[in-house]
Amino acid sequence: MLQERTEPVWLDAFETVLRRCALQPRDTVAILCETQSRPVLVELARLAAARLGAQAFVLTLPSVFGAVGEPVARSTGASPAIQQLAPVIAALQACTLVVDITVEGLMHAPELPAILRGNGSTQPRIVYVSNEHPEALARLLPDDATEARVKDHVKRLRGAKAMRVTSAAGTDLSISLQGAVVGGNWGSTTRPGTLTHWPGGLVLAFPAAGSVNGRLVLAEGDVNLTFKRYIERPVTLTVENDYVTHIDGGGIDAALLRSYFAAWGEKEAYAVSHVGYGLCEAARWDSMALYDKRDFNGTELRAFAGNFLYSTGANETAGRYTRGHFDWPMRDCSVALDGTVVVDAGKVVA
Repeated sequence: MLQERTEPVWLDAFETVLRRCALQPRDTVAILCETQSRPVLVELARLAAARLGAQAFVLTLPSVFGAVGEPVARSTGASPAIQQLAPVIAALQACTLVVDITVEGLMHAPELPAILRGNGSTQPRIVYVSNEHPEALARLLPDDATEARVKDHVKRLRGAKAMRVTSAAGTDLSISLQGAVVGGNWGSTTRPGTLTHWPGGLVLAFPAAGSVNGRLVLAEGDVNLTFKRYIERPVTLTVENDYVTHIDGGGIDAALLRSYFAAWGEKEAYAVSHVGYGLCEAARWDSMALYDKRDFNGTELRAFAGNFLYSTGANETAGRYTRGHFDWPMRDCSVALDGTVVVDAGKVVA
């Protein structure tokens, strides 16, 4: 197992990302972390900001744990660490850049809109460093080609009214994009009031309420990122007006889904969060096999080129909030936007 210590190549990677986020000397940088954050990521961010001459400080919050018997939320994108603390929000609003090293990230955190609005004189941008081993982060640096590709597909997604997803395994999903919030991520940002995450390389849509219907088949080799597990036996999910209403399958994968969904005791946990597809050629589907679970968060598998990503859980666009979350990157799917194929059996159409 690779050791988590400061290595020059990993420090260079952090410096590269901060440069791509247009960090300048004397800019103010908040390195936001929690007590369960990886210490090596905090240190690499601090040293990289210092290399660039920025004024950086580390803000460490206590990690929040659920009640006894409550399921453990993983890879939700909704860190609970800030707890609506006004002084914390004010400190982040006043920064040029926030390097988010919380375990789950601020993407769906309730405090995010207030932070990104800024304080009237300063409007921060945020880069979430995914909770990965730094070796994975260094392999998946943002680059010009991925940025251009993502921007192109964001335009396609924003211009479309409907998405259809099919596969030889039996997936046949219809998604209305009317009223959806669409975005893309390439691993860096220079625009105030925006959030990115590293690694990047995907486009996403958060559909409006009542937009998703059909059948989703998780086939052998697809990924359950919440459990950090490759699917071994197919699972068929029936989706009606956004909600998973039936989970069919006889193997352990289906049993685990039923159990974890039910453990939240929240109807909204069964509803769609976001849909999208990966565009990063450097990301690998098979990388999860090479890491221990504790070393791996799985953003790479969300981004590998040609995957279709279906997620359940919180969806602000549809007015739904829940603590449960699943991310399923799926291989060999075809994705069409208003009838035009953009992913053909797992291959991105340029």
